[in-house]
Amino acid sequence: MEWEFTPEQVVKGDVGYGLESFRDDLAREVRSNMADIPHAEQEQAFHIVYDLCHWLATGRDFEAFVAGFSESPFADAFLRTVRDPISPNVEMLGAILQRLIMERIESGLPLERAVSAVEEFHRQSVVCHNPFRP
Repeated sequence: MEWEFTPEQVVKGDVGYGLESFRDDLAREVRSNMADIPHAEQEQAFHIVYDLCHWLATGRDFEAFVAGFSESPFADAFLRTVRDPISPNVEMLGAILQRLIMERIESGLPLERAVSAVEEFHRQSVVCHNPFRP
């Protein structure tokens, strides 16, 4: 994806770009890049791409993520194909998560509690907001 602002601007709070907007934009990108496949498969692709973005944005190892799909040669190949092109998305999602943590620290939470609060916020957001469903 391309934005008219940088991840640094998001981290600093100069731009109000959040998790829901990011997920909506990513869903549009997936739909655009996979317009020829059925809606249900686009949705599956979105979820796996988003999960990979989140996994990498939180500092975890790519190979460990791929290992979770060892029974699916298609998923393995797909993940390896999208890894480099989603790098800007990973960086932007990381910036969003950093901003969320910083907001909680600024409101008085210690770092560990801020991180835990953002993890819970993220989990709830993903459950409640599926850009493929009304």
